[in-house]
Amino acid sequence: MTRFLVALAAASAIAAPAFAAPVLGQPAPAFQAVDASGKTRSLSEFKGKTVVLEWTNNGCPYVQKHYNSGNMQGLQTRATKDGVVWLTLISSAPGMQGYLTGPQARQWKAEEKAASTDVLLDPKGTVGRAYEAKTTPHMYIVDKTGKLVYMGGIDDKASSDPDSLKGAKNYVTAALADVKAGRAVAQAATQPYGCSVKYGSAG
Repeated sequence: MTRFLVALAAASAIAAPAFAAPVLGQPAPAFQAVDASGKTRSLSEFKGKTVVLEWTNNGCPYVQKHYNSGNMQGLQTRATKDGVVWLTLISSAPGMQGYLTGPQARQWKAEEKAASTDVLLDPKGTVGRAYEAKTTPHMYIVDKTGKLVYMGGIDDKASSDPDSLKGAKNYVTAALADVKAGRAVAQAATQPYGCSVKYGSAG
């Protein structure tokens, strides 16, 4: 039985998809994804620009806290006006909470008045798994050279209560300020919080 379990574990390890874990200070995992309009976008096309990656799920109360309050849209607006590319990613699998088709994603973005550069659809979870995105929201920042300089939570208040936004330290705002000033990001890795990303089968 022990041999069987060891063999089974080994087979599972071989069958599991291999993703290089995202590493701060190293090139961010490359990816391609179709956006809400059906166009294929890639991280490489934005080289030379600072890029924010935001994992979202419109059914998640933690995401709703940031969107219903206008907090996320405010962050997106300030960032994009500063020349930052803001990509919102949906890694929910079909049939799972937060899954949206292209037309649904466009409608959602319009209704929320989101100011992100684009919404990318990742129904197979390929991009999400490459970045080890665990929660919605889960935030990442890629600098102009293509290196990952921030990953973690949006702020330091792990709550779905909109009142928790008062006095919260926004890690993304702080990290973007460091990047703009040419400084190393003071808090480059923080604890993400929110709903789990609703991945489908990894097979």
